[in-house]
Amino acid sequence: MTITGIITAILIGIVIGVLGRLVVPGRQNISVIVTILVGIVAAFLGTALARALGLPTATNGIDWIELLVQVVVAAIGVALVSALMGRRRTGVVRR
Repeated sequence: MTITGIITAILIGIVIGVLGRLVVPGRQNISVIVTILVGIVAAFLGTALARALGLPTATNGIDWIELLVQVVVAAIGVALVSALMGRRRTGVVRR
């Protein structure tokens, strides 16, 4: 992967994270920064998964199938991270 591909994956990852968060129903107890980080990781994992499945990832224009795979991976990532972070206790007693 070239440096241009990495920068593009980071920028797309920001959008993917937000889309993944919108896809997951309910309220997520994670910050925007964590959502963006999950999106960046999902962009890389989604591309790798799409290539592993044999989906076309190098086309002229927007790769809609790859983008869909990235959003699904981001939604799963947001759901997992929010579930894990939701289980943590902060020490503040809520009544």
